[in-house]
Amino acid sequence: MLKKLRWRFILAAMGAFLAVILLIASLVYFITYAVITDRVDQSIEMLVNSDFRTPREIKPDHRRDDPFGGRPDMEANYMMRFFTVRIEDSGNTTNISTDHVASIDTGTAAEYADKALAKHSDRGFIGNYRYARIDKDGETVLVFLNAGREIQFARTLGLLTLVISLASIVLVFALVVLFSKKAIRPIENNIKQQKQFITDASHELKTPLTSISTSLDVITAEHGEDEWTGNIRSQTSRMSKLVSELVTLSRLDEDTPLPNKERFSLSNAAWETVDIYQSQAKGRGRIMNIDIAENVDIFGDRSAIQQMLSVLLDNAVRYSDDGGEIRFSVYSKKNKACIEVFNTCDYDTPPDVNRLFDRFYRPDSSRSSETGGTGVGLAIARAVAESHGGTIKAICPDGKSMTIKVVI
Repeated sequence: MLKKLRWRFILAAMGAFLAVILLIASLVYFITYAVITDRVDQSIEMLVNSDFRTPREIKPDHRRDDPFGGRPDMEANYMMRFFTVRIEDSGNTTNISTDHVASIDTGTAAEYADKALAKHSDRGFIGNYRYARIDKDGETVLVFLNAGREIQFARTLGLLTLVISLASIVLVFALVVLFSKKAIRPIENNIKQQKQFITDASHELKTPLTSISTSLDVITAEHGEDEWTGNIRSQTSRMSKLVSELVTLSRLDEDTPLPNKERFSLSNAAWETVDIYQSQAKGRGRIMNIDIAENVDIFGDRSAIQQMLSVLLDNAVRYSDDGGEIRFSVYSKKNKACIEVFNTCDYDTPPDVNRLFDRFYRPDSSRSSETGGTGVGLAIARAVAESHGGTIKAICPDGKSMTIKVVI
């Protein structure tokens, strides 16, 4: 249990850190994209305002009024590579200018223009070019500005962010694993104290219970059995069972609760267990149907598995309705062993199946008292299933039938 608790702590911490890293990486990406896009769009606006002339083409005496003169990085103005495509309202291309770019010819420029028009958007990216669609002088002008440097910068920044994020995740994971044991140490000490208390209390209770049982035998031998001695015997037996179950639960909560696991036949173990409850079911007027497949083998602790089967069968016999049906099945599916126990029942309100395996939970306390249940049996069944790497769940949709399924 402590190992699971530690890994839950690690997963929770890593989940929170991963969420923060993803948020930061997303913000870096979107902010970088917004800044680069805005910068390229400003350059396109300056090209439009300068009538698509480069700084080299503008006369010196006009430089003061030139929109390029307002840019903080004057040298960047000479590095701009762009081409334009002019299209009439009728859709005919009137002019393609590739004077300010070396890698694009008129044919390629026309293809870029067709792709931009197909997007039905005034601005966007096509390859390494940022385009803008401008209506000017009764025609549509498409301006394509090379943004290869900016795109490469964004990709490099994205890759660097990814590498740093992955390295941070690995480093934080190592640190969390290193310090997680220290973080859960107070909880570990508390659980150990609880286990020790249960063990000590169980041993202390066994002595007076044994003394009460022995004294009761003497009283019964001398004065005979009556309703008072019968009640004492019943409650003593119930308390002894509860003490034994609490010790079992405490043992199953340990890090290695079942050290002596081996491969055995679940089919044979199931037959040995169900034979005991067939007569009990018949004595209570229940109908029991058994379907145990052959050659179903698992790796685990045979006695613990049989204890789990006993809990499930005992629960079905105790809480099935009068004249009800019980079905016990063992089979293999997708290389996993499956155990199903079905019984009819008669609950006024369907029990909370999510709490059914909690310690001391009773869907109907009055009926549990009548049947002698302690409210610990199903908790033991869950502990056994989980200690074998399996799962256990209950289904009770309408309160008229209960199915408990174990998959190992």
